[in-house]
Formats: sequence, C-alpha cells, structure tokens
Amino acid sequence: MALTGDYKLISTEDMLQGHAELCIHAYGFVKSMALKCAIELGIPGAIHGNGGGATLGELATIIALPPSRLPRLRRLMRVLTVSGVFSVQHQQPDDSAGCAIVVYGLTSASRLLAGDGEASSGLSRLVSLMVDPNLTAPFSGMSAWFMDDEQPRSFFEMHHGEDMWDMAAREAALSRTIGDGMTDDSRFVVEVLLREGRARDVFSGVRSMVDVGGGTGTIAKAIAAAFPHVECSVLDLPHVVAEAPAGGEVRFIEGDMFEHIPPADAVLLKSVMHDWRDDECVKILRRCKEAIPSREAGGKVIIINMVVGFEKSKGNSTKKEEAQALYDLFLMVFEGGEREEHEWEKIFLEAGFSGYSIIPMLGIRSIIEVYP
Repeated sequence: MALTGDYKLISTEDMLQGHAELCIHAYGFVKSMALKCAIELGIPGAIHGNGGGATLGELATIIALPPSRLPRLRRLMRVLTVSGVFSVQHQQPDDSAGCAIVVYGLTSASRLLAGDGEASSGLSRLVSLMVDPNLTAPFSGMSAWFMDDEQPRSFFEMHHGEDMWDMAAREAALSRTIGDGMTDDSRFVVEVLLREGRARDVFSGVRSMVDVGGGTGTIAKAIAAAFPHVECSVLDLPHVVAEAPAGGEVRFIEGDMFEHIPPADAVLLKSVMHDWRDDECVKILRRCKEAIPSREAGGKVIIINMVVGFEKSKGNSTKKEEAQALYDLFLMVFEGGEREEHEWEKIFLEAGFSGYSIIPMLGIRSIIEVYP
C-alpha cells in the first residue's frame, strides 16, 4: 500500500520514533495509575523498610501479595522502573545456573513517598490527592468544556454538578483527602524552608503571622517552633478549624478570607492563590493589605506558589518546566491556575501593593514577598 499524506515527508526512523512518543503520551495515564497502585500497596514503604532494596519475592511477602499476582507485580514494577519511580539492579545469584536477581530500590522521587509516620515529610497522600478519581475523571470532558461557553466555569463542575469546594464540604472523604494531601505538602515545604536557614530572611523582623487557609496548622506550628518570637495564627473555614488540635502555640480562627483577615505583621498564603480567578485573588489581597502594617513597619504578604517560567533564561530544567505546565493544567479542573510573573504583577498592582520580590527556593515553586 502506498503511503499518503504527511507520511511521505517523514523518514522511517522518524515515523517509528513518533509512534513510540505517541504511545508514551497516550498511555501516560497508565503511569499515573501504576504510581497510585504502588502507593496503595505500600511498595515505597516496603522497600524503605527492607533496608532500601527488595527483590520481587521480598516485596510480595512484605505487602502480603497473593502468590497468583506475583507475575503481574513484576510487570507493574517494570513500568515504575522505566518511568524512574524506582531503581533496579541485577545481582547474580550464588549458583551459576540461576537467573539474575532483580533488586528494586528507591529513587529521589520514591524516597519522598516512603514516609516514617506522622513526623514524616512523605508525599504519598499528596500524590493520592492528585490521582483521586474525583479530580481525574472530569478531564475526560475537557474538549466538550472548551467548545461550549455555556458550560459551568470548570469541567469539575460540568462532570460532578457542583464545584470542588462544595463537594468537599458535603463529602467528608474528599475533604479528608484534600486535607491530608495539603498537610503532606506543607510538611515538605517546611522541611525545605527550615533547611540551611533558608526561611530566616523571610521571617526576620516578623512578630506575628496569620496563615490563611492553613488547615490544621502544619506550617504555622513549624514556624512557631523554629521562630519563637513569631506569634502564629491560622485562619480557615469552620469545618476545617473543627478538625484542628486543641491547645498548642498556634491560635485557630474561623473565618472567610474574602471577608476579613485578622491583623498581623505578615499574612501567609501557601497554595491558595492558584485556586482562584484574578478578580477573586485581588479581593483576597485587598483583605491582606488591610490586615498588615506599612512596609516600613515590616508588613508583607508571603505567597508560596509557582511563578511559571521564572528563571527560564538561566537554564531552567525541562523537568521543572514540564512539572509546572502539567500542574497548571491540572488546576484547571476546578478553574484554578498558576501564573507567570507579569500575571502576578498585574494582580498585585490592582490590589494596591507597591512592590514584590521573588525568591526561587522551593523547586517548581517560589516564595513571593508582596509589600504594601
């Protein structure tokens, strides 16, 4: 059969390479589901608890896998090793007649999934949130949402019939999944911030701070412990504050950030702004500006979010760019989104702030200090 169309313009090598790349893109969801499966089976923790390496048989024993599933576990681990979640080494057996033994290990990615309990900065629950069916299922209707401007504001709402926040307030399981994921993420951020004194300059001169949308106070507690001179509070919705532990150094306040933010030297907004449209972010920032003193008196808003493409000209890695782009599109499921620097600047100025500085110390995210 003769080739037609654009095939004539492509070499055989490029055709085959393109086909392989299309397969990788089309089956990308398989990698996500394989990762979800590994977390639910406890594979990262099993490898970690076995001294950092485990054979297939050892894994099966640790996670109590039915023997009939052992060949399928090998196929699951093959996907997770070629995609870089786990490492693999081949060790020769003692007898020369045997086959090479495969030992699976942790990579820099899967080490972050092998938590050590409540004090751990493991990210298993954050990844579980990212691949939760409530959030992934709406993506199947993305093209229909794009082509119909009468559809709801988000394709989450188009799929579920309500927005994510209303659904979370109604369904305790989803609310818990979101809360657990954000807690893991906050622990990770705190771990990075408190290493090598990175947070010292950010909180220097700050005597009081309110963490807006701070959940059960993971970041506020860590800051209060690391910087005893900072009086820390958390502002969140009533159903969230109801789950917060009683006592301790952190004060929990029920409220709505669109209505009022308690006064403090600094307002922290960690992973908040990317959930809202520009006009809504301006409202939040105006409430923040009302809550803090002048710049001369040390007032500032501390935002932890992505600045898409920041430092790209200085050799930003492809992995970082891809992670930012993917996460930005992921947020679109509930009408959220990340911002480039010029987009941040626009809402800062509209909210009445005089300046800002970007501190790229959190990998794909940055700290943005905004001054009144």
